[in-house]
Amino acid sequence: MSSIMTNSAALTALQSLNATSKNLEATQSRISTGYRVSQASDNAAYWSIATTMRSDNKAMSTVSDSLGLGASKVDTAYTGMNSAITTINQIQQKLTSSYGQTDASKEKTQVEIAALQKQLKAYADGATFSGTNMLSVSTASGTAADVKIVSAFNRSAAGAVSISTIDVNVETIKLYDGGAAPTSKGILDADRLGISGVVAAASAPTLGAAAAATDTYSVASLKIFSGTTAASDTQIQQMMTVVDAALKDMTNAATKLGAAKSSIDLQKTFTQDLMDSIDRGVGQLVDADMNKESTRLQALQVQQQLGVQALSIANGSSQSILSLFRG
Repeated sequence: MSSIMTNSAALTALQSLNATSKNLEATQSRISTGYRVSQASDNAAYWSIATTMRSDNKAMSTVSDSLGLGASKVDTAYTGMNSAITTINQIQQKLTSSYGQTDASKEKTQVEIAALQKQLKAYADGATFSGTNMLSVSTASGTAADVKIVSAFNRSAAGAVSISTIDVNVETIKLYDGGAAPTSKGILDADRLGISGVVAAASAPTLGAAAAATDTYSVASLKIFSGTTAASDTQIQQMMTVVDAALKDMTNAATKLGAAKSSIDLQKTFTQDLMDSIDRGVGQLVDADMNKESTRLQALQVQQQLGVQALSIANGSSQSILSLFRG
């Protein structure tokens, strides 16, 4: 039936053309943005997951920066510790060479030992990075606070977030503690028993006298000559015991710093790999397949052209009705 009131063919062609235009618009949006899910209306579930994971990745990027900063702090402390170990070995050598020397020779050796002690303090004070020094601290009371390095940003299955840290126990690696009332002094300024090298309450020796079982020395302040008096050989032997005990503690401290540095490096590598994995996962959820979209674009453009032509034909059918009324 031909009707001038209702053109069914034109309506059908128009609906088809509108659908094609809508699909073409969506495809063009994917091509221009690179995403097949660029907003919640495209796919609410995928958009929500992608948004959360992108947020987590930004947090992990900050964690990676924190790990880099932490690695620098630990590396600086390790460098200072390593230099201090080299210097304390030299003090041990000076003590060994002074054993059995004359008082005049001990006086000269004391000058060298004092210079090395100043160098030890300079190494510790200089091992500072971004305001953090683990070797030379000043604890008002109690124990030195741990240095905490942010190592991970975690999200549980329930969505709760938390932070993990790599902790460096400063109390066990500090060389000097200039605080008012720390629980314990540093490795180098702590008083140690001359007979064992164990940290103990201070009991100053009488220089030049026979060594006593209660005599204590610290690497930072020991002297083999003071004023006009030289230390006895038995006292020098005790000083050597103290220096050797301190050297063992410093070696253990350097091992802890090395282990912390290794943990930081491993965590930094893991964090970067995890960020890359998340990027790939998010991309699989929301990225547009450009090969597929380009093919679809060409097909839709052809469909649009055909739709326009079909609508034109359908609109033209009403004109043919006029021929029925011509004489």
